[in-house]
Amino acid sequence: MNARPNFAFPGSTLTVATAALATVIALGILWGIVTLFQSRGAPMERLVTAERACAQYTYLSERHACMNGWLAASQRQIVALESKSDGTSTTKQ
Repeated sequence: MNARPNFAFPGSTLTVATAALATVIALGILWGIVTLFQSRGAPMERLVTAERACAQYTYLSERHACMNGWLAASQRQIVALESKSDGTSTTKQ
């Protein structure tokens, strides 16, 4: 009886195929994350702009109220611009 374990190395084709599959999966995950960040980039941009616009407030509660008001006002403008460019009405029928 042979007491030594036999660790057979897989063929180079299997190694290359596994590496290629891992690369495709990693690139797919990366693409998904990049797409998610790009689609969510506009709200973050508005949040940063609101934060800068309300930076003069000392108290955090005042700053948050200012930012919420600023974001609400900018959201109405965006909805109005989107409905104007689509040619659709914003009222439900």
